[in-house]
Amino acid sequence: MARIAVPLVALLSGFGAAVAQTPPAPTAPPPQSATPAKPAAKKAAPKAKPAAKQPVAAESGPCRLGVISVIGDRYSVQKFGITIFEAEATEVPIDWGLDDLVFARVRAVAGNDPGVRRIAYPKGVFEPFYNPKTILIRDPGERLPDIVRSFTANANCERYLVATTFKAELPNSHMMLNGIGTYNQGVGSILRHSHLFAIVAITLIDGRSYEEIKRPFVNFGANFAAGMRLTEDPLNKLDNSLFPDPPAAASASAALRERTRALVTDKLDRGLPGYLKED
Repeated sequence: MARIAVPLVALLSGFGAAVAQTPPAPTAPPPQSATPAKPAAKKAAPKAKPAAKQPVAAESGPCRLGVISVIGDRYSVQKFGITIFEAEATEVPIDWGLDDLVFARVRAVAGNDPGVRRIAYPKGVFEPFYNPKTILIRDPGERLPDIVRSFTANANCERYLVATTFKAELPNSHMMLNGIGTYNQGVGSILRHSHLFAIVAITLIDGRSYEEIKRPFVNFGANFAAGMRLTEDPLNKLDNSLFPDPPAAASASAALRERTRALVTDKLDRGLPGYLKED
């Protein structure tokens, strides 16, 4: 039986090889269906042209007055007790647009004169003015006219109006107020009172000589009338509940922001006309 099996296996193997080597019969290609007509290509709708940007009105013509405001990035929160030794003061960073306000008020008082321009300045350039090395005698680089000269070489303005803040003594006391801010004074909770203050200086500088142009009696009548008030100016009065505690809360207070802007506007509107008058 074994002898029969061997040739049978060989026969099957040879049959399988023959089958493998025989090429398959060609198959008829599938019937071609009619190619559907391509739909007419739709014409792409023309893209709408973006609206042309309106050109920014370029400042042209001579610069009659360059406005430089350096009052607006710090808010002073001060607290006083009975004596000078019970004083606390904190400078809080703010972004209330006070420098924008100065320029807006100058333009308004000047009748929107196109010759009034806002002058940008390098960051930190007024640091020597606000923090001089000595109080009595300033170095030349710490003087306001010299600082203005350092960055206005290409501005070519006839004059420069510079708004700054300074420190001043609280009337009838030995307590110093710094720039723009609010203070709270008194003892306990019942005898305490709060106020706003804005100590702003306007300096006029000649654009050619860079000498300060003096205005000794600027708006004397308006300032004298304000000083003769028998009651406190309502713009200065602040409810104790609005005094920022902690001081850092001042920057987020909408009430303080609007009240302070109103006070600064009043100070500017009383002082600016005297600086903008023609000689």
